Amino acid sequence: MDKLFVHGGSTLKGSVHISGSKNASLPILAATLLTGETCIIRRVPDVSDTNYMIQILAALGAEVERSSGTVRITAGKISHDAPYEIVRKMRASICVMGPLLSRLHKAHVSLPGGCIIGDRPVDLHIKGLKALGAQIDMTGGNMIMEAPGGLVGTEVDLRGKHGPTVLGTDNIMMAAVLAEGTTIIESAACEPEVVDLANFLIKMGAKIKGAGTRRIEIEGVKKLNGVEHTVIPDRIEAGTFMVAAAMAGCKDDGVTIKRVCEDHLIPSTEKLREAGHEVTFNDKGDECVVKPGKEPKGVNIVTAPYPGFPTDMQAQFASLFAITNGISVVEDTIFPQRFMHCAEMTRMGADIKVDNGTAVIQGVTGMSGAPVMASDLRASAALVLSGLCSTGTTEINRLYHIDRGYENIDDKLIMIGANIERVREA
Repeated sequence: MDKLFVHGGSTLKGSVHISGSKNASLPILAATLLTGETCIIRRVPDVSDTNYMIQILAALGAEVERSSGTVRITAGKISHDAPYEIVRKMRASICVMGPLLSRLHKAHVSLPGGCIIGDRPVDLHIKGLKALGAQIDMTGGNMIMEAPGGLVGTEVDLRGKHGPTVLGTDNIMMAAVLAEGTTIIESAACEPEVVDLANFLIKMGAKIKGAGTRRIEIEGVKKLNGVEHTVIPDRIEAGTFMVAAAMAGCKDDGVTIKRVCEDHLIPSTEKLREAGHEVTFNDKGDECVVKPGKEPKGVNIVTAPYPGFPTDMQAQFASLFAITNGISVVEDTIFPQRFMHCAEMTRMGADIKVDNGTAVIQGVTGMSGAPVMASDLRASAALVLSGLCSTGTTEINRLYHIDRGYENIDDKLIMIGANIERVREA
């Protein structure tokens, strides 16, 4: 099992390129099941989550080739049975349900199991697919889904307890593109990753209006075609490097972050500026420079569905606030249990009190490296950021969490001046 040793005290400068979005790649890869023709997807990040999705596609019978960020998929003859041994490794594997039901009118998919950051039920997925005409039986931890006469368009509301469901919106949208008639998704997720999937489906020949709003309209078509598509930049990876630059960047030059989308980064940009840091985008909005502020201050954050502040960035900002003068308050309304990184950061000297989905952070003048345990993907990134600004060495265990969603994060940080080493243990 790999470990990461982060030696504190380095100053970051230079430039870093952001990879394609992990959260956009997964449903787009699944959507290739909707056609028997070849699809070519570019800028797919080489992370364990995308590797698992590619394994699932191959297990379903698709021909898959991967090379240098480009994935070529031909799902000519495919099975409807997604194997548990791969599905259990990644929750996002449930987004094969929609394409399989849409194209084959049947799907057998295992329930993905629990999640460390809190309850993430699939009930809204099931609600939407049933509304489209699917018959769904739950047995032995599996979802047995059939639509003998095909799916039929309808209106479905995907409003959930903590806001819209992103993967649920993806699944229903993919199910509806080959359904008979028109489907309207109310309370749809507006995330850029949903829009990227819609754009991919439209290239394939789907008829979709309203992606990026709370109401999406899909008119079913008879057939979809193979296409080429380039995945959008990963806004969470970009935000993570923006925070790293604010915490440990060169005060004069900062860090240049390339291949980004300014519009997708508005919440993170606004909070960094509010905290006193400098963020400057170029005219195209695809590159920014982040410099640490001269007198940074604490701010408050409340997570919310897009275009609000992303839950996937609250852990990284907690790392920033831990060494920022004053008091900061971070409230996660999406996943109130998502604060396990705070206990690990407290071991490093942070002053954080967590109660009922809210962290109150009193900035300290310094933290010290310690052995810490990553609990989830974004928590592991937060611990890396804390390690960069601590005295001594931070040993991060359970590194497989960070490899789920960050492509070569240690190599990228080393390229801009970080002192990090990955130790591979048998």
